Amino acid sequence: MKTPSREGHVSRPSSTLTPDAQAPSLDAPGADAPGSDARGTDASDVHAPGGRTPPRDERAGGRHAVRLDVQGLRALAVSLVVLSHAGVSGFSGGYVGVDVFFVISGFLITLLLLRELSASGGISIRKFYARRALRLLPASTLVVVTTLVGSWLFLSKVRFEEYAGDALSSALYAVNIRLAVNGTDYLAEGSPPSPFQHFWSLAVEEQFYLLWPLLLLASWRLARPRGRLLAVPLAVLCLVSFGLSVTATGGSASWAYFGSHTRFWELGVGALLALAAGRLDRLPAKAAAPMTWAGLGCVLLAAVWYDNDTPFPGVYALLPVLGTALVLAGGCSPAPYDARWLLARRPAVWLGGLSYSWYLWHWPLLVIGPMALGRPGSVRLALVFSALALPLAWATLRLVENPVRFHSVFRGRTGRALGLGAGLSAGAAVIALTASLFPPAISSGKAAPELKQEIATAADPLPRLRQLLETSGTSLPSNLTPALTEIKATKSAVYRDGCHVAYVGTQTPPCVYGDPASDTVVVLFGDSHAAQWFPALDQLARTHHWKLVSLTKASCKTAAVTTVYHGGPYASCDTWRNKAIAKINALRPSLVIVSSSDAGTPAHPAADPVQQWTDGFHETFGALGRSGARVAVLLDTPWPKTDAVDCAASYPLRLGRCTNHLPEAVRDQSRRKQVKDAVKSAGVSLIDPEPWLCTRAGDCPVLVGNTVVYRDDSHVSEAYAAAIAPVLGNRLTELFGAKLDR
Repeated sequence: MKTPSREGHVSRPSSTLTPDAQAPSLDAPGADAPGSDARGTDASDVHAPGGRTPPRDERAGGRHAVRLDVQGLRALAVSLVVLSHAGVSGFSGGYVGVDVFFVISGFLITLLLLRELSASGGISIRKFYARRALRLLPASTLVVVTTLVGSWLFLSKVRFEEYAGDALSSALYAVNIRLAVNGTDYLAEGSPPSPFQHFWSLAVEEQFYLLWPLLLLASWRLARPRGRLLAVPLAVLCLVSFGLSVTATGGSASWAYFGSHTRFWELGVGALLALAAGRLDRLPAKAAAPMTWAGLGCVLLAAVWYDNDTPFPGVYALLPVLGTALVLAGGCSPAPYDARWLLARRPAVWLGGLSYSWYLWHWPLLVIGPMALGRPGSVRLALVFSALALPLAWATLRLVENPVRFHSVFRGRTGRALGLGAGLSAGAAVIALTASLFPPAISSGKAAPELKQEIATAADPLPRLRQLLETSGTSLPSNLTPALTEIKATKSAVYRDGCHVAYVGTQTPPCVYGDPASDTVVVLFGDSHAAQWFPALDQLARTHHWKLVSLTKASCKTAAVTTVYHGGPYASCDTWRNKAIAKINALRPSLVIVSSSDAGTPAHPAADPVQQWTDGFHETFGALGRSGARVAVLLDTPWPKTDAVDCAASYPLRLGRCTNHLPEAVRDQSRRKQVKDAVKSAGVSLIDPEPWLCTRAGDCPVLVGNTVVYRDDSHVSEAYAAAIAPVLGNRLTELFGAKLDR
């Protein structure tokens, strides 16, 4: 998925964040599958019992057809996903493996359902879910509980309740919805990935299978008099879902990536292939063989061509989906020299049999492993953990999955299988809920001066703030305010009220604060690094009776320079910026406070990038000045070394490990110079917040008094901005006098 992680940078979750894919969660036929015994293999049983290789590869139309090429395709898909998550160069688009698995799953499950329909004229929904429960839940429950324990021991103590919520939603097949909702929270975008994130695709599959068996059964009964209509409802569903995917990819990246409504068409393509299997097995060899190789080429091309900036899924998902469909369709009519020559090799078939468990284990190891070792993540370390996940997958298959799946106690006993599934899901949910009540403790030291009170009562706020900076503690105080676990959840009114415009938005909502009736209008203009100062300005506006108007947009630089977003020009930013400046001119404010992050890459780099940014800032400052308003440019704040809250939770008694230092704390020294040059040439005022966050020696601590300075890896916390409001107010008074009058 593509979610913005910080101003000017867009990345996929995991962050080593790349989207996650999952090996298909396919039914074993078991005793309930028509035409096979409890350990028989058929088109739905791509996980061969005991990890063994099925003995033969027959045509798809056969009663006990075994598709070894499907096993190999699954092996390829999960390998691409693992390589992508590990950050291996050249496989940045390996996340398309999820699309491969969706198509395979839709194809094989539908074959199973069609066989049951043909044999009995109906579908037993209870048996369908009993088979899925036996196949999926033993391994997934084990991984959920183990990952939760690992999160408690090694991951961010601040985020543990969030991880427990992820575990709960994973156990209930709803984590994709949770991830989609969280992905729309701009302030959460820079957070490290959840160790449960990979369960999203399993949730999408199960949501699809709540609908598909019923739709298939209804279509079957309606279409029997005219057999050609069976595929019509599914085809309509696919078209609608694909349309939603294209629309959402351009409007809400997280919902497009994690939403089941935008992914159903991929499973539906596989299901449509299954409906056509009877005709596909008559394909001539001269057509079938090239189809399989062409399809394989499409999947590989997507894996090496796509990257984190590809607007995915949308239309880009067509390449891996249709590629997989070609492999499956051509493989229905096995031909000499088709892709089975590669995909049906014994190592590929073996790996395909482990793909579900390998997928389940590799992601938690990639997220938790480096933290457990206290080492920074790297490609080499990620490959080591990915390799370690393989023996775990093998052990899970042999000791957990197959013993439960093929146990005689469940043979022909649907109620028992459903009871086991319900028990495992409920058990995992109870463990997650219980764990959330007992988060890991965060150590603290003695009480510290209360920052807000110290600044508010000081005769001169700035010298007092400088004193507190110089004496900042090295451990979290017992009177920390707000608590470390509350910092990220705290959002100012511009976020609560929807005033911080999202990436695709171009509107300028009427967001007025302070004293709406005042003639003294102050405008806050910029990106989220302008919005971070809203708590301070809101406090000043209420104190001085200003009418405060907030105009901010995600990652939108104030300079008239088109930056990169989603791999292309951030056109909505340019449109919004022009609208915002026009609105400011119409307001004719007394003061415009301008600020934006130093991050951001030009979409059309000039021969002289330094001059490009200088000219862009100068153009914006000049346009604002023409309104008659005074303009104050607030430079970007120094950035912390990493996510300050997570670091403080990891080293609560050694906060020095979280302290950043100048000049490294300045995100872009050249950008800062360009802003200063533009300020000078445009004749506007400059405010440098560096002395408010860093000591004279150049140390930029994460704690001052009893308040954490930052909320994440770049933004000042709400509490800190509000506490130092008097410092900002005094600076504005120095520049513009006691009253902001014309």
